[in-house]
Amino acid sequence: MKTAFLFPGQGAQTVGMGADVAPVFPSAAALFEKANEIVGFDLRKVCFEGPADRLNTTTMSQPAIFVTSAALLEVLRTSPATAGLAPDVTAGLSMGEYTALYAAGAISFEDGLRLVQKRGEAMQAAADSTPGGMVSLLGLDEDKVRQLCAEASEGELIEPVNFNCPAQIVVSGTRGACERAGRLAEKHGAMKAVRLEVAGAFHTRMMSSAAEALGNALRLTRIAPPGSIRTIVNITTDYYGSAESIVDGLTRQLVSPILWQKCMERLLADGVEQFYEIGPGRVLTGLMKRINRKAKVTNVSDLASLKALIEGA
Repeated sequence: MKTAFLFPGQGAQTVGMGADVAPVFPSAAALFEKANEIVGFDLRKVCFEGPADRLNTTTMSQPAIFVTSAALLEVLRTSPATAGLAPDVTAGLSMGEYTALYAAGAISFEDGLRLVQKRGEAMQAAADSTPGGMVSLLGLDEDKVRQLCAEASEGELIEPVNFNCPAQIVVSGTRGACERAGRLAEKHGAMKAVRLEVAGAFHTRMMSSAAEALGNALRLTRIAPPGSIRTIVNITTDYYGSAESIVDGLTRQLVSPILWQKCMERLLADGVEQFYEIGPGRVLTGLMKRINRKAKVTNVSDLASLKALIEGA
């Protein structure tokens, strides 16, 4: 049976994530300790105790989610009952693609954490220089979302960038265009429009400066060519085939749409039968249920779900 490990991206963070796991599993506690040394501040405390407004920043949430997801993965790897549980493929939503590449052995924990820290800082800097926003639209197909963007743009940038699951598409662009999109959503038939608490217009050309900074960091990082565990590419739905393609994919990801629904449909078509969402929250579990109700998804996000998996293995 083919298995996929899925890793969440920005937005999955919650104060307290990992706090119930680290005291029970020394392998998780050690990874949080190691993370603190790498980033040079008490990231563990921000994950465990917040405050929420600090955890939710772009610069903090990305390394925090990476470390929490990696800590949960480490428990699965080091617990005798689940040590044999290995993925055939990995996937991660946006920032989660770094965790997916770490889980597949393409990048080390240290490099992965440094990269997501750099990514968060670069995205925040780009957002500070060109303010933007994102809006999640529920109940519209791609054609209707594009029509809405055309009306809302008024000469400014706004475009669909996250194709998460049927009838859930996120648009991204200037603040003015996003505000207009929110107001026009009902007219175009949307069930709901939700403004996302993000710093900027992620996955658009407004992130070009961030992509350039990240590309430079990636080229200086030691990346192993893909091995037996393959990782699917957010922006193409293909699999990474070389270290160079990983550098290119992660760089372009900042200015390109995320095709999550199509990635999951590709994995299902390629014979994946069992999915594990590893990381804080249940975002990807929920999306998969909307993409394919019959798909088997096990959520591994906290102590209770970890214990259920370990004891049931």
